[in-house]
Amino acid sequence: MNENIKIEDGFLDRKSFEEIETYIVNPESYNPKPSLPWRYTNGVDGPNETEMHRGYGFQFVHVFYANYQSVSESTVKLAPILEKIRPVAIHRIKANLLVRTPEIIEHRLHSDLHLWMPEEKQKEWTTSIYYMNTCNGYTKFEDGTKVESVANRMITFPADMKHTGTSCTDQNTRIVINFNYFYSMGDYKPEKFLATGTIDASEAKW
Repeated sequence: MNENIKIEDGFLDRKSFEEIETYIVNPESYNPKPSLPWRYTNGVDGPNETEMHRGYGFQFVHVFYANYQSVSESTVKLAPILEKIRPVAIHRIKANLLVRTPEIIEHRLHSDLHLWMPEEKQKEWTTSIYYMNTCNGYTKFEDGTKVESVANRMITFPADMKHTGTSCTDQNTRIVINFNYFYSMGDYKPEKFLATGTIDASEAKW
């Protein structure tokens, strides 16, 4: 295993995980409760995905955070995760939902922040991937390292590390949440992100 990749199984306590899981993974369609709204996007990690993957070059997404501010009322649901990763600044948080495919499809290698900052700057940031369900899909890194999708698992690595996700063949969906943030060693104030949806730039060290 690449020493730059930190894997944490059982990341949240069972109650916290199940609350997020119910909201994101298992909405009860026959007895509707509030659940995460998803948006269809044509393409996964780049253009021409549909042609490349025989009609499976799409995904469903939900953006919680973009350009350093909350853009979703559902961000509050992520409080237990944010309290553990302790960000000073959040660039983006995005949930991805990929549907079952006949064969596992690996998408393109990428770093999450490559469109917004140069590689040297990305090294100062952190990417975490939180797995919402267990399936035979995985995250693959440029060096060939694979991390399996296991529910309530969090992996963390430098934001400049190229990686890609996959579809799955054994479940209806593969769902992950990607976090791109600047990590804090000091006091974390979750209300700054959850209540106001704003960032005090004076506290960020990028």
